[in-house]
Amino acid sequence: MAHPAPRRSALPRRLAAPLGALTAALAAFVYVGAVDPHEPGHYPVCPLLHLTGLYCPACGGLRSAHDVVHGDLPAALGANALAVAGYAACAVFWAVWLTRAVRGRPTAGPRPRAVHWWALAGLLLVFTFVRNLPAGSALAP
Repeated sequence: MAHPAPRRSALPRRLAAPLGALTAALAAFVYVGAVDPHEPGHYPVCPLLHLTGLYCPACGGLRSAHDVVHGDLPAALGANALAVAGYAACAVFWAVWLTRAVRGRPTAGPRPRAVHWWALAGLLLVFTFVRNLPAGSALAP
């Protein structure tokens, strides 16, 4: 006895999660674009920077987001190049997610393996180490 093919969920239901995520991301970028992190007092100070004087991998991330919103890519890269790369990667992953949802394909991609998480951690560690060296001052915010 043949089973009927599974019915695809309606398009609005498939688009709810990617469009909800886009709305949240856009709201965050609009807020950071409107409330300038270059001016002190608008956002909390980085605890690692405050306590140790060292830049964490996220230091300059809000300033880079503000600069991206205002179309100043060189300033955004100067504030935190890794964050800008992260914004771009998130945009690509979101576009793939949306495309798969529109086509009715499974939206869960391959699960990252432990080696991927270790590679990401290593990248963050190297970025943090280099940006705190005199030779890596170009990466400091």
